[in-house]
Amino acid sequence: MNRLFEESSINTMPLKNRFVRAATWEGLATAKGEATPELIAMMASLAKGGVGLIVTSHAYVSQEGQGTPWQLGVYDDKLIAKLEAMASAVHQHNGRIIMQLAHAGLYAEVEITGQPALALSDLDGFPQENVRTITSGDIQRLVASFAQAAKRAKVAGFDGIEIHSGHGYLLSQFLSPACNKRQDEYGGAIENRARIHLRMYKAIREVVGPDYPLLIKMNCADFIDNGLTREDSLQAARLFAAAGFDAIEVSGGIIRTGRLSPSRPGITTEDQEAYFKEYAEDFKRNIQTPLILVGGLRSFTVADRIVAERIADYIAMSRPFIREPDLINRWKNGDLGKAECTSDNLCFNPGFKGHGVYCVTKERENSH
Repeated sequence: MNRLFEESSINTMPLKNRFVRAATWEGLATAKGEATPELIAMMASLAKGGVGLIVTSHAYVSQEGQGTPWQLGVYDDKLIAKLEAMASAVHQHNGRIIMQLAHAGLYAEVEITGQPALALSDLDGFPQENVRTITSGDIQRLVASFAQAAKRAKVAGFDGIEIHSGHGYLLSQFLSPACNKRQDEYGGAIENRARIHLRMYKAIREVVGPDYPLLIKMNCADFIDNGLTREDSLQAARLFAAAGFDAIEVSGGIIRTGRLSPSRPGITTEDQEAYFKEYAEDFKRNIQTPLILVGGLRSFTVADRIVAERIADYIAMSRPFIREPDLINRWKNGDLGKAECTSDNLCFNPGFKGHGVYCVTKERENSH
């Protein structure tokens, strides 16, 4: 059997293949962050389509941390019932689902939240209006918010959680010298900038126990002036691995506008795929923790090579599943043609209009 379809596990979570649906903002929750029937159906279709592990879009752990409209929330016990329905729909199709926990920090949608965005320190060149600097009391509250959110995910029947420390959101801001100019124990050296993650890890573990899968998504580099470097990223990954995170998902880049994750357009050839691959090779050489690679993967052959050469243990994709939720079953059944996604990024536009994310290009093709 092909390595991509072999069984494996992350902590106690068994997985039927090595394909992961990377967290993708769906724009299908209610204004309060509740899971809707449409969102639940989307998760079920991914499970039915053969995806081994589904990661939900960034679910905000506290109301001031909401980063996009119609974003999934996990900030209140009242949201648990609908989340339970979501986890259950995935399990009915023999899928696994983990919840990505997030806080947008500086990139929070203040017009939606009605609260100031949280910044780590005074910053030039970043949004300044309606921003306040995080206090040490805020840090304690944030750690508690993530732990409580993790507890809700577990109660709702999710198979694990991933904390979002990539793309310029709050935890990514802690790691990035461009955002973090703090003079206290959370600023300066990378050990300090990674401190909140380790505190969060401990607080979450106390709530969910040792056997519950706890993953982290992080940038290999920020690719902005004075951002997180490759070296510091690797050092942070070592700290996270040593702390006990069950897997690390490697991504990169900063959202900047708050409008789009670092999804590179126009991936047409195999050599443009897997654009964080060389960074993953660095991580793999230095840590034993299972590695998930995301970023522009489109071809079965590229995915196969990455796992065969032990560059990463799992292959994560986002946009291909918007167009083809059944891509993995197609590949498993022997049709190894590359994903139909054209990387035009048009799929996110309807999300900002309240219609949810979908493949605009496919719809146009079907209407001709």
